Amino acid sequence: MNLPNLLTLLRIFFVPLLVAALVQESWGIEWGRQTVNNEIVALAIFLFAAATDLLDGYLARRWKQVTTVGTLLDPIADKLLISAALISLVQVRALPGWMAILIIGREFAVTGLRSIAAAAGYTIKASDLGKTKMVAQVVSVSLVMLSVRNPALAPYSLIGMWVVVFFSVVSAVMYFLKFWRKVDVNVKLRSRRDLLRMERRQKRAEMLAMKEHAKQALEKQAAMKRATMN
Repeated sequence: MNLPNLLTLLRIFFVPLLVAALVQESWGIEWGRQTVNNEIVALAIFLFAAATDLLDGYLARRWKQVTTVGTLLDPIADKLLISAALISLVQVRALPGWMAILIIGREFAVTGLRSIAAAAGYTIKASDLGKTKMVAQVVSVSLVMLSVRNPALAPYSLIGMWVVVFFSVVSAVMYFLKFWRKVDVNVKLRSRRDLLRMERRQKRAEMLAMKEHAKQALEKQAAMKRATMN
């Protein structure tokens, strides 16, 4: 267990803490003369977890500790964190449900496409637009958390979520186009290989038939010579 993988597991561990902090609406932490409400605690958990997403990838590449477990767990941890935050915000009526459904559905759809592509032997890499979408998600979700007790931030948080929806749809279309191109190329190459294989088999069968015909002709000539000599 290396440090990058530990940070990824820590991000997964923060998911239930984030949900608990967001859905409990009537508690706070006394900090000196001020009270830190649950939304601020949830925001701190969310931002810290999002920071581990950047840190674990950086450390894994810098220390050359990229592992199969980390590669599999990292996107799962990201999706769990964002999905938990969005669903919790819908629960406290700070976010329209259709936005959460669209964003989460996009995550599952892209994950499915990448899994199918990986099973077929090729990789669909994350696009720059997808990375921009992740940054927009963190900023916008943070604004929505702050707008729960600060209604003046609600218009800005809504604009941010519309930006996230836009990036989600556009990046999903780009992933689908990449997937379709790769599948289309793969199908064409496979069809070409099958056609060449059939042609080789046909030529081989024709050569075998010609050899067999020649063999039978020689045997027939030999038989006729033996009959003539007798």
